[in-house]
Amino acid sequence: MHEDEALALAGAALRHWGAGTVARLIANRENAVFEVTLATGSRAALRLHRAGYQTDAAIRSELAWTEYLAQQGFPCPSPIRTAEGNLLAQPAFGPRASLVAWVDAPAIGAMGEAFAGTTEEHCRLYHALGQRVAQMHRLSARMAIPTGFERPAWDIGGLLGRAPLWGPFWNNPALSTAEADLLQQVRKTAHAELSRRNDTTGLIHADLLQENILGRADHLSIIDFDDGGFGIHLYDLGTALVQHVDCAHFSDLAAALCDGYGRGHDDMALFTLLRALASTGWVIPRLPPDDPRQRTYAERALSLATAFLG
Repeated sequence: MHEDEALALAGAALRHWGAGTVARLIANRENAVFEVTLATGSRAALRLHRAGYQTDAAIRSELAWTEYLAQQGFPCPSPIRTAEGNLLAQPAFGPRASLVAWVDAPAIGAMGEAFAGTTEEHCRLYHALGQRVAQMHRLSARMAIPTGFERPAWDIGGLLGRAPLWGPFWNNPALSTAEADLLQQVRKTAHAELSRRNDTTGLIHADLLQENILGRADHLSIIDFDDGGFGIHLYDLGTALVQHVDCAHFSDLAAALCDGYGRGHDDMALFTLLRALASTGWVIPRLPPDDPRQRTYAERALSLATAFLG
């Protein structure tokens, strides 16, 4: 979607909340996300949902989940209902739209950027993140799932089946035949490992990257539940760690996260691998086959797969 077109559609969609002004386009990937100011003067984030990416039921379910979390005091963007009381607006023209309260805090990091502080500060931050993730899982487990609730399944099939949620990672165009075979091998090994385990499951965020975690160690907020669904709790920890696998203090960081969460010390090699594999599939349709970032994702998955297979 072209930026000018997106801004015009955002302005029109905002009328469902009594109008306001569109300040800027923040992101334009799966969905177009805008910073807006409502007629009341409050800041908010408006999403225009890409057609075909999520069903209406899935979007409403995500918003019902975060509305529940926010009502329980969990720091996440609280949905703002339309003037008619709906979670999801359906403009006559343009995509579906939703609105959430603005979280006024910086992200703890950005994609591709190393942490700027000390090892101790980084570990303290991820210990606090582990506590926050545990809180999210506990609260989500108490929510009464409403009729028609629809979210993806980050289960064994969704991660390692014949048709994973984010695509067949072994088909990444940057892989050689031998490398694709290696990822197929680790897929089978990890599938067998998950099958013999009895992991705790429930609603998970499934995308706990640095850019989706805002604030400081003494108060962290979690945003962007767009990929959240039913899955293995420890997958959230693996996702939080995957951007840091090359940092010198990775083992200390993983220990701090697991200490904050309350478990998972012996499981991070598996769950960090699972996220790296999923990301290697995610990037396939989003970049040209010869884009060097295809190889970047593939090499991370290959490195973790080799280590996991021993």
